[in-house]
Amino acid sequence: MTVTATALPFLDVQLTPNAPLGRHGQAVVIGVVGVVASTLGAAFAVVGAWPVTGFLGLDVLLLWLALKTTARRARRSEVIRLDDDGLVIRRLGADGHAAAEVRLEPFWARVILDERRRHDPLLALRSHGRTVPIGAFLNAAERRELAVALEAALRHYRADRWSAGGRSPSTSAMP
Repeated sequence: MTVTATALPFLDVQLTPNAPLGRHGQAVVIGVVGVVASTLGAAFAVVGAWPVTGFLGLDVLLLWLALKTTARRARRSEVIRLDDDGLVIRRLGADGHAAAEVRLEPFWARVILDERRRHDPLLALRSHGRTVPIGAFLNAAERRELAVALEAALRHYRADRWSAGGRSPSTSAMP
């Protein structure tokens, strides 16, 4: 029997958007807006402006659709994992299934935090001319925090590989 030890990951992060209202909160908002719209609609219908009632109902319907869309988008996520197999960025859709997966070589991956837009910095990983944006749904402080964690994990990974006698992927042994 052979037992293989698996090393713990250097980084294993699941990024999720900030959650909107829950089902109960959505029901309360739709209920309150529905009651107000019904009351106003009835008042407009009494004075003869009955078309306004339909538009108020449309407002409630659009609000309900917006809340449902926001709740669905909040179920998507990104998983960033750095381990012995490399650096993997996996995007999960709202249904929980992988929508996309990108693999980067950790020795060459660089963390890019473009802060030209101070209130909405762009966070990305770049390797071999390929740039992969990450954490688009995070706020600016969370992106900065993630950038620091990614840089530390990559630095730790590289140091661990070099101290173990490893080579970078571009170096080859000469016969």
